Amino acid sequence: MSSIKIRTKRLQGNTQIRTLITHPMENGRNKDEQDKLIPAHHIQQLWVEHNKMKVISCNMAGSISKNPYFDFLLIGGDIGDTITISWIDNLGNTDSKDHLIN
Repeated sequence: MSSIKIRTKRLQGNTQIRTLITHPMENGRNKDEQDKLIPAHHIQQLWVEHNKMKVISCNMAGSISKNPYFDFLLIGGDIGDTITISWIDNLGNTDSKDHLIN
């Protein structure tokens, strides 16, 4: 099952893209119950594609909250077009999900 949830909505000829990603987003500075540092584990890159063309690329660090939510506005987009959201984290884990604009 994907860690990515995607919702789209057409707004006056444009497309609102909302996504929620399930990820711990540990920055490497927090401590556990035994007072030991929790290793860093965060998304480093996030990108959004519209019909296989990259339209958004984000470089991130560990200071983003757990299970991050992002909201983008795509200029244009038609019902039935494909939105793909992908990410890679600092441990090399990846995920990707396709969504049809509705």
